[in-house]
Amino acid sequence: MNKQFLKIILIFTSLLLVSYLYIWLRLSTGILSSFLLAIPFLFSLLVPLRLFSSLGYIGIGIVNFLFISLLGTDLVLLISRLEFINIHYHTIVYTLTGLCLIIGLYRAFNGPTLKEVTLRFPHLPKNLRGLKIIQISDLHVGPTLGKRYVERVVKKTLEQNPDLIVLTGDIVDGKLSQFKEEAKALEQLSRDGKAYFIMGNHDYYSGPVEWIQYFKSIGIKVLLNTHDLISYQNSHFMLAGVTDPAASLVGHPYPNPQAAMKTQLNQSKENPEFKILLAHNPKLAIRAAAAGFDLMLSGHTHGGQFFPWTLIVKKVHSPHYLGESAEDSMRVYVSAGTGTWGPPLRLGTTTELTCIILESDLT
Repeated sequence: MNKQFLKIILIFTSLLLVSYLYIWLRLSTGILSSFLLAIPFLFSLLVPLRLFSSLGYIGIGIVNFLFISLLGTDLVLLISRLEFINIHYHTIVYTLTGLCLIIGLYRAFNGPTLKEVTLRFPHLPKNLRGLKIIQISDLHVGPTLGKRYVERVVKKTLEQNPDLIVLTGDIVDGKLSQFKEEAKALEQLSRDGKAYFIMGNHDYYSGPVEWIQYFKSIGIKVLLNTHDLISYQNSHFMLAGVTDPAASLVGHPYPNPQAAMKTQLNQSKENPEFKILLAHNPKLAIRAAAAGFDLMLSGHTHGGQFFPWTLIVKKVHSPHYLGESAEDSMRVYVSAGTGTWGPPLRLGTTTELTCIILESDLT
């Protein structure tokens, strides 16, 4: 087993255990309640073993919201010492947990929301103004979000009649043999030759060779430290894509923005007037800006997906953790994710299908 993966499992299990002990100490009133409280915890432990993933992810969500509801209630009780909270302690905690779970599940499965974003550049070539890009990121086709969700994403994408479709990594979350049918709707994205795909860390965990060949076979262009030159209204722009840092764990090339700028999919000699980089992990922004890109489109963070991870992810990935930001003169846009990973929950973030319009900030 990979040492890094083992380390993640140990940290994950330790956090779960500490959370469960706090939950048990505060909520257990006997053998029956202890047994019921143990169920989501035991389901959560199945996730690292890759067994019954859906139940395990729901278990993680329940433990998360029980812990947060308990912590919030205890803090209010400590500050206010309201007798009402003491009397109805269990009811308050379970109600808060249930509401968070229901709202989180609804917001995850009811997505994605079409999010329109206008990115402005001081020197955008006139002919590129109005270029419409649909970004699909972190879809995670797998055990929780399946065929109907993917079909909804594809339908919404095609309804926008984009000039370009980019899939910025973590599109799948399992082997091709397991989820080929769930991913089938993605084939429709390639019908006009406008779709491009880069690998994310979960794509590498899911059998990279098979998935790369699959995307190529359905007509979606795969960018692996390479670029393509695209014509648009008598102008040309570069669309480059890099691998993910996780690629090196499975013997694939490390992301290299400079190599991506030099290596073409075709033999065109046109000089691009604008350079876009697709990089799943936004931490590559420093290297992308140094290489001379004008815009970088990323995902990976999910914006934290649900509370309190929204706060943790912001701390870890700032300034490029969610939405629009800048790295020197390069603009960065980080999608909150079109799907969900792990617990199918959204609380504090929204699943997004991003419609990006390029404009000039000059009048």
